[in-house]
Amino acid sequence: MIDTIKMGRLKWHHLLNPNEDDFTFLREKFHFHPLDIEDCRSINQRPKIDIYDDYYFLILHFPTFDKQNLFIKTKEEKIFWGEDFIITIEKSPWIVGNLFGEYKTMEEKDEEIDIGTSDTLLYRILEKLMSESLYLLRKVGLDLELINRELFGNKQVKIIERISVTRKNIILTNTIFKPQLRMFHKFETGQVSGYADNMEDYWGNILDYYQKMWDMTEDYEELIEGLSKTFDSMQTNKTNEIMKILTLISSIILPLTFITSLYGMNVFLPMADSKTSFWILLIGMVLLSVGMIFYFKKRRWM
Repeated sequence: MIDTIKMGRLKWHHLLNPNEDDFTFLREKFHFHPLDIEDCRSINQRPKIDIYDDYYFLILHFPTFDKQNLFIKTKEEKIFWGEDFIITIEKSPWIVGNLFGEYKTMEEKDEEIDIGTSDTLLYRILEKLMSESLYLLRKVGLDLELINRELFGNKQVKIIERISVTRKNIILTNTIFKPQLRMFHKFETGQVSGYADNMEDYWGNILDYYQKMWDMTEDYEELIEGLSKTFDSMQTNKTNEIMKILTLISSIILPLTFITSLYGMNVFLPMADSKTSFWILLIGMVLLSVGMIFYFKKRRWM
């Protein structure tokens, strides 16, 4: 379904979950390249910007949370950018669709929309996408802070789950941002010149947004690796302590087991006929156990 907002000579067309009729309209009305139309039909395309004489075609990826607000997934945004039009394509309602709805409401109320060029409108769209992605990354940062606080607690299973989920989200965010960093550099360097003058500072602001998110992602990646290694070291140390205690207990019990097994044999042994042999052996084993414990503590093994 195609919906349109008119801003003077500028038009913003928004397509939500487009069908073949919509693609036919784009091909016949705007004469877009067939490969671009084919890219619009497909999903999970690689981020890119195609430069033509009379328009640009952008495929952008940004992170968003799933319905459970737990795992990050990739959201794809396709944009045709011409001198007097912007066409945005979404498979499901999202940030750009919400922004379009806000402007549509302003148009219906006859409120002035302070946008004069397609470059300005594209900047508003990109800025909205960047700000929402930055908010999402800050939430990931809060998850890392929570893991850091719970690291020394007793809920190991919960911590392992949090670390696994957060690491998966950071890795996916990295794969989303990394291919697009070079693409956004094209705006600042002038390879993508646009149609309006004096937009260099605005494109630089978009690049600053993106560079900040990329730096945050790299920092989070290093932090989650550090937290994971710290947690693994703590668990290994705890396991070693348990094994150490069990080994010491076994070392104490081993000679006692030998003595009881020896006197349990059906052969003649010293003091076997004595009525006090049980108590003598019992006291001897107690003294042996105490002596071993004292020795272990003296050697600082316990």
